Amino acid sequence: MSEKDREKMPRGAMAAQERRLRSRLVQLLSGQGVLRGTLSARERTCGKACCRCARGEKHGGLYLVFSEAGRLRQVFVSHSLEPRVRRWVAQYREVRELLDTLARLHLKRLRGEDVSGDA
Repeated sequence: MSEKDREKMPRGAMAAQERRLRSRLVQLLSGQGVLRGTLSARERTCGKACCRCARGEKHGGLYLVFSEAGRLRQVFVSHSLEPRVRRWVAQYREVRELLDTLARLHLKRLRGEDVSGDA
């Protein structure tokens, strides 16, 4: 099989694992969204003398931390967006894992190893 034929391989000729990986990737990427970063919970005091945080009950906040142009950035995540942002971060991680697995399968194929029996 030539390289050109291999690039346009029909779905039926793909290994079952590759079909599952590609299908899940399509589901994730066509869904609600993906977001690269880490969620970080922070507690702080506001500085007002009569506030509850002055008595030890600190204000909580959630931040999305990510790198951009070689610098660490952070964005505040409101309570209303927290479930959605958590889902997007988890979906990004799953996409990365799926891509890594798919890349390993393609590396095996490049080396001439049989990938049809991979589960």
